[in-house]
Amino acid sequence: MNLQQIYELAIELGIKNDLRPRKDIEKKMLRIGKEYQKLNKKEKQIFDKERLTNPYMDSTIHFDSGKKIKKIMTGIDIDAGELLIAKKFGVDAVIAHHPVGKGLSYLDDVMELQADVLAQYGVPINIAEGLMKVRIGEVSRSINPVNHFKSSMAAKNLGISFMNVHTPADNLVATFLKKIIENKKPEYVDEVLTLLKEVPEYENATKQKLGPTLFAGDKNSRTGKIAITEITGGTEGSPKIYEKMASAGIGTVIAMHQSEKHRKAAEKAHINVVIAGHISSDSIGMNLFLDQLEKKGIEIVPCSGLIRYSRIKKL
Repeated sequence: MNLQQIYELAIELGIKNDLRPRKDIEKKMLRIGKEYQKLNKKEKQIFDKERLTNPYMDSTIHFDSGKKIKKIMTGIDIDAGELLIAKKFGVDAVIAHHPVGKGLSYLDDVMELQADVLAQYGVPINIAEGLMKVRIGEVSRSINPVNHFKSSMAAKNLGISFMNVHTPADNLVATFLKKIIENKKPEYVDEVLTLLKEVPEYENATKQKLGPTLFAGDKNSRTGKIAITEITGGTEGSPKIYEKMASAGIGTVIAMHQSEKHRKAAEKAHINVVIAGHISSDSIGMNLFLDQLEKKGIEIVPCSGLIRYSRIKKL
């Protein structure tokens, strides 16, 4: 495979595992296409045409050496240090999870996904969108001063193909967890924690004292409606959403991570919050993607916190 093929596979897997129907994603892409057609010649020249085909702009190619990919190094966060190690190992490409470069500049762009998912759980779309727009603005301003292209430039200087896969991988783990909850139908909060700890990546994290944890609520409480609303969609949404979620009948939220401000808001709304784990959840999403590369004969070298677990049955 070449890097472009790996990138296209990641985007397609992201679409297939998006919690939204494919038709909704296609409709959004069509709207972007129509907006592009309305631009004048000068505006079209500076328009990022990748937006016309990629619904997850926080995931992209940062540098392509053109080399055929047989061996990759992959981890959660990649900077110049990991890229230097990759050069020493002689890998053909490096794949990060968390966005850098252009991907980081578009982090706020994927957060609209959260409003659509919240609507699926009964939160009125106008409320979900209204609160998310405020939060999207906050995230956009917070990442504005960051040195976005540090790692991207390091990859180019070292001549190593480099890309990142963020929301597509988060979509994979969100769908993975949704299936577990829907299949097992846990009634109590402690049953949710037990189910999560049976997943290899979470089991590993538990041994490191970083396993699934209850941040708000009581483990002996009944779950009510369980929402997978804080696993994908860029980063944390609005802390004001919890009271709206409670009104929609949501009793328990499964999240990757949560700030103290968000935790207090959830607690005030009487919502149980199960934190599955950040790096362990990221690892699940990446592993589900990496398994597809492994099937194609690509060797995987984990780094930077990735808990590598292959779900490919070995003969």
